[in-house]
Amino acid sequence: MATVELPLETFRDPAGSLRMEGDRVLRRVRPERSASALRFLRSRQAREWVEQGCLIGTEFIEEANGELTLEHPRVFFPAYPWEWTPSAWIEAAELTLDLCEALFNEGLILKDATPLNVLFQGVRPVFVDVLSIDERDASSPVWLAYGQFVRTFLLPLLACKHLGWPLAASMQKRDGYEPADLAPYLGRWQRWREPFRSLITLPLLLEKSGGESTQSVAKIRQKPEAAVTVLRRNLAALRRHLRQLVPGRPTSRWSAYAHSADHYSSEDAKRKQQFVENALRAARPRHVLDLGANSGVYSRIAARTGAEVVAWDTDIGATEENWREAQERDLPILPLIANPARPTPPAGWRNRESLALLDRARRRFDCVLMLGFIHHLLLSEQIPLDEIAGLMRELTSRWAIVEWVPASDPRFIDLMRGRENLYGCLDERAFAEAFGGYFTVLTREVLPNRRVLFLLRAR
Repeated sequence: MATVELPLETFRDPAGSLRMEGDRVLRRVRPERSASALRFLRSRQAREWVEQGCLIGTEFIEEANGELTLEHPRVFFPAYPWEWTPSAWIEAAELTLDLCEALFNEGLILKDATPLNVLFQGVRPVFVDVLSIDERDASSPVWLAYGQFVRTFLLPLLACKHLGWPLAASMQKRDGYEPADLAPYLGRWQRWREPFRSLITLPLLLEKSGGESTQSVAKIRQKPEAAVTVLRRNLAALRRHLRQLVPGRPTSRWSAYAHSADHYSSEDAKRKQQFVENALRAARPRHVLDLGANSGVYSRIAARTGAEVVAWDTDIGATEENWREAQERDLPILPLIANPARPTPPAGWRNRESLALLDRARRRFDCVLMLGFIHHLLLSEQIPLDEIAGLMRELTSRWAIVEWVPASDPRFIDLMRGRENLYGCLDERAFAEAFGGYFTVLTREVLPNRRVLFLLRAR
């Protein structure tokens, strides 16, 4: 499969930097950190975590003038926290706390704690920033990354669950929220209930009273056994707060769509699912992108045929439902909150630290599903058919499975909103003209409700 050259580079960590070159992920470790990095990466604990899939693997490439170069396997589709579901945030937070606590036994600790240290293989979190692991001062009871964990994990989750703030807003808050960011939006009595009291109200009161600075707290010393006890107790408190922020079962306009769609009879749905499964078994793709995945009915069909699936949808409730189904069934599906019509832009210093959504996706997939989604792009986003076809060809290296919704369809009419003079003339011929320059039709089936399914092969 063709790959793209990815101009990704991270350099904020004083311990080293990372660069992606195509499918190679190279990490440079500065001389003063090489010894401690090697000590951990060669430890039994590191090997076990790699085998379990919760820590990224590492190969040692070279060491010159004390500077170490490491290579990591590329996670197939790197996704950023602002594209995750709430449950993905919870999983990443739990992994961060689990690894940090286990490191105590090795005389180590995490020097920072941010969602950006985690990527996902399907719904399984993988810790990827090996230089976040550092030597621990045995007599210090302080986890210096405690505040960062609160700012970057707990406060965004709290704002999402209780204030309705989208987790996507974290893209503009690299070091998370401060308690003062949320406090004005809390009710008088709400701020004294947990977890608001511990995470927002008391920290603000301590700040106003001129409490101890981070520098003075870092100088606290205890006997090693007592220091570890305090560290474990503090992590336990963070776990309690995290449990309070676990999202409820999602409900939204689209989260129950697969079961409530009245324009699909049971026969329509059965034949559509059978067509998609047959097409996938014929094409046998390894990597599938499901556009407009909703709650993941077709993502799961693709996963069951042996593909690794990335599923994009704009509805948080439906995407969360897809996530939970994939997790419960242990399927290789990564559900993301993403919109191909308004894709995530690049971010970070000079737009080089976080890649744009489409740059990560181009030709990474050998099959793209677009089922019941074209008319949304066409009518709601006002994207021309030939542009939709062009994007599909950019995203897939070989196959596409597409559903055409005719202008007579009730959902097409709903989205037209009186613009029949603009869109009412679009028919299957217009679809064929737009897609014919990029794809060849291999299989076509008309459902009883007049929607048309296609298996296409890229030209």
